Amino acid sequence: MQIFKILLLIVSFLLSYFFSLNQVESKKIISSPPADSVVTLRIAVVGDLMCHSPQFQYAMIAKDSFDFNPVYRYVKSYLEDADFTFGNLETVIGKKGSKYSGYPRFKSPKEYVTALANSGFDFLCFANNHTLDQGESGVLTTIESLKQNNLGYTGAFSSDADRDSIRIFNINGINIALLAYSYGTNGSLIPKGKNYLINLIDYDLIQKDISNSRGKGAEIVLVNFHFGNEYQRYPSEYQKEVVKKTIEFGADLITASHPHVIQPVEYFKTNSATLDTGVVAYSLGNFISNQRKRYTDAGVIIYLNLEKNITNNEIRLTAVEYLPTWVFKGKTERGNEYLILPINQEINFSGVQFLKEEDQAKINQAKSDTYGILTFYSKNIKLYRH
Repeated sequence: MQIFKILLLIVSFLLSYFFSLNQVESKKIISSPPADSVVTLRIAVVGDLMCHSPQFQYAMIAKDSFDFNPVYRYVKSYLEDADFTFGNLETVIGKKGSKYSGYPRFKSPKEYVTALANSGFDFLCFANNHTLDQGESGVLTTIESLKQNNLGYTGAFSSDADRDSIRIFNINGINIALLAYSYGTNGSLIPKGKNYLINLIDYDLIQKDISNSRGKGAEIVLVNFHFGNEYQRYPSEYQKEVVKKTIEFGADLITASHPHVIQPVEYFKTNSATLDTGVVAYSLGNFISNQRKRYTDAGVIIYLNLEKNITNNEIRLTAVEYLPTWVFKGKTERGNEYLILPINQEINFSGVQFLKEEDQAKINQAKSDTYGILTFYSKNIKLYRH
């Protein structure tokens, strides 16, 4: 009887031991799942890219030969500090030998676009009130120039088939569609049967394009508008209404230009979109132009930072950053120049000899103005830092 009890104890101990080993192994499996894989996408957006007559006069290096590359030499690294960079092309490109012109009907040298391609731009929106400044031929010449420089485009097209080809890019594993629309054409008539030459703000068209973008696999839909009242620093009721409708249609992100001054950035709750929280930048101001008054000589680079968990395909907007810029016009060691200067807190131009005291004052004013307007609706907008 005593031997039986001893055997029973031994069996109980062994069963308990093996059971505890199994529990430990099970706990190891439960507590150590595979780490989620994450990819990121950083988009940089600027406002109006203009070319007034003094700009191409300053850029002339020989008869019918121009170099716009130096304009971007201080800001190029910041444009390249993104996976995808775009802005609004607010000029028309002429053929070699053209008679170039500024406001009110723009026609710029092809080197203008070449400099954008060389300075970090990947894509340009071409739906604005100056798209038809040179009629149909101007649209087609501009598109050809963009293609020659390997720059993508949307908002103006060469045919119905071109317009219906939604621009969807797979960048770092995230599919993003880019759409663009303008409030008008400054009275320039669209040739009959050729509405594809420019996308105008039309709710039915916008809703259709967003729906088609989703159908073609777009995970993120970014809509760029050209609208608002010139030189007004806050969005108009029309801008707000267009944005409201576009959110209802399912846009994730909205950027815009036209007022030639910076307007606020605002977060919003999305509707039937991929992101839970989206953002609208009502106007990004002038990135480059000859407009010299306060607010019009300042611009901004907005960085939209996205993160995708490729295990569950969840995408979120992780941060919105901004880098203030200011356009210098004057004489440097290279002669007469336009320069886009990045003016965040990490950059000090006190040692730059061509900047006068009044320039420094305007830089400080632009920096302060930009911070104030961009944080008007939200303090979550972050100042760019390396």
